[in-house]
Amino acid sequence: MGAGHTHALYRDGRSPLHRLPPQVKLVAALSFVLLVVATPRTQLWAFGVYLVLVLAVAAVGRVPLRTLRTGLLLETPFVLFAVLLPFLSRGAQVEVLGVSVSETGLLAAFNVLAKATLGTLTSMVLASTTSIRDLLKGLERLRVPRSLLAIAGFMVRYLDVVVGEMQRMRVARAARGYDPRSLLQARAVAASAGALFVRSYERGERVYLAMVSRGWTGAMPDLGTPAATAADWARGVVLPVAGAAVCTAAWVAAR
Repeated sequence: MGAGHTHALYRDGRSPLHRLPPQVKLVAALSFVLLVVATPRTQLWAFGVYLVLVLAVAAVGRVPLRTLRTGLLLETPFVLFAVLLPFLSRGAQVEVLGVSVSETGLLAAFNVLAKATLGTLTSMVLASTTSIRDLLKGLERLRVPRSLLAIAGFMVRYLDVVVGEMQRMRVARAARGYDPRSLLQARAVAASAGALFVRSYERGERVYLAMVSRGWTGAMPDLGTPAATAADWARGVVLPVAGAAVCTAAWVAAR
């Protein structure tokens, strides 16, 4: 997996969030996201409270707002989908900035944007304070099958290798004067994609044979992840417990 391999989002640090065991952070993040999804969409105030909670955790982990803003680009597809909902939905109409839109669609659009944004921000905080190796360690402590961990680890490790190979092929095409400007000129790109697949497959075969010759048994060895203490879990459940309180209050208010 590459012991020193890290992803681009990870920011090395010594904050309380960095020191928290990865399995605790994984459980806390997943629980919080599920609570956000379970919140009634009519209780708009609840999503504002969730946002404050996520930003507070980001501050504890010393995650810059710039990093969070960059991560929000990942939800662009959800934004495009949400923009269309007020115009495509039926029902009572309301005017927004002089444009008549569906009230139900407007509420649905806000619901999609709010939950997608909160989920993305939570994932960004987790990724910024937990390295890939630690994430795999946490998943191992949570009893995820080792075969899946091996697949995930190799996928992340060799993704950089494949991307590097693709970049070298692009440079080679440019050095030969290839500069496509329309789909009719995409033949070389398609040929490169096929060649990249073959090279990646052959590299995988060589790596697999090398691992088998060194005693590979089909599963990664135990990463030796220490168990989380009661104090670690007590600190880790602060976010989901606060989220559960907000979710419960939202359901009570919705009745």
